Amino acid sequence: MEEDRPRLPERISEVHRLEPYVYAQMIAGRDAARHGEAKNSWLTGTAAWNFVAISQHILGVRPELDGLRVDPCIGREVKAFTIVRRCRGAEYRIAVKNTGSGKAARLVVDGRPIDGTSCPTRPRGRS
Repeated sequence: MEEDRPRLPERISEVHRLEPYVYAQMIAGRDAARHGEAKNSWLTGTAAWNFVAISQHILGVRPELDGLRVDPCIGREVKAFTIVRRCRGAEYRIAVKNTGSGKAARLVVDGRPIDGTSCPTRPRGRS
């Protein structure tokens, strides 16, 4: 029965007039002239929160009190990636090679191995 199935966004994209991966601020109600149409898409802060989720928790590069943590959580299909991250006035150039283990094998800063996954804070303006 069609009524028993959940209404997934991709099934009603034509009604919303919105891409299924975009959040809208509101959906017009039954009394509106365009019932079901999404309003104010891309204005919900979703893009900013997706950036935080992707950069800090999937790519695993996030600021902490004593430095910059590099602890990616990526699938085997992602072989490698590079990222430039500015934190507290310093620039970090990070290259990640996927070992397939799911965890960081080692962290090297300026050619020297570091214990753990936290890179110490660099002086302001340094890269």
